[in-house]
Amino acid sequence: MPSIVTTTVFTIDELSDAAREKARSWYRDQGLFDEWDDYVFQDFETVCRIIGITLSTHPVRLYGGGTRDRSKIWYRGFHSQQDGACYDGCYSHARGAAKALRAHAPKDTELHEIVDALQAAQRRNFWQLHATVRQTGRHPHASSLQIDVERDSPTWQPIADGAEDTVIEALRDLAHWLYRQLHDAYEAETSDCAVDEAIAVNEYTFTKDGKRFG
Repeated sequence: MPSIVTTTVFTIDELSDAAREKARSWYRDQGLFDEWDDYVFQDFETVCRIIGITLSTHPVRLYGGGTRDRSKIWYRGFHSQQDGACYDGCYSHARGAAKALRAHAPKDTELHEIVDALQAAQRRNFWQLHATVRQTGRHPHASSLQIDVERDSPTWQPIADGAEDTVIEALRDLAHWLYRQLHDAYEAETSDCAVDEAIAVNEYTFTKDGKRFG
C-alpha cells in the first residue's frame, strides 16, 4: 500500500544557525550559477582591447546547438597555492591606451601601473614591440604563461635593455589582476548575505537539519 509521508520544510530564515550553514554550503557547492564570472571576463576582455591585447578564442557549444567563440581565459580557485588565472593572446602597441584605460577604470591604480609600464617599454623601442602569450603547464597561473617578446624593427634593431622583462612582467601582472577580480567576485557572490538572498529568491526549502528538500 502506498503511504503518505509528511515532511516539515523550512526557508533559510527559519533554520537554526548550524542548519543554515549547511544550507549555505549546499548552495555554494551545487546551486551557484556558472555565469557568476561572466561579467569579470567581459571586463577583462575590454581591458585587453584597450591595452592592445587580442585574446585568442576557441569554439564552445551552445545549449541550443551551434557554437560561439570564447576567449581563451582560464582560472582555478580559490583555496590552493596553485590557484590562479591566465590567458592566451597577442600584444602590440595600442595608441592612447593609458588615457583610455584611466577613463575605463579611473580608480584602478594596479591597471594604471600595468599600462604605464607597457607604454614606457614601447616608447623606448619606437612602439615596435609585440608579444605572444600562451598558457603552458598543468595549472592556470601567471607563472605558467609563456611570453615571447619581439621587436618589429625595419632596421633589425634589438630590443632595448630591460624592455623585454618589463613587458613580460606587466603581462603576467595582468593575469594576477584578473585572478584577484575573480576572487573578489566569488567572495561577493558566496557571502552569507548573497547566498541567503539567492536561496530566498529561488524559494529553496530545507529539512530541519539544513538538507535541501525542494
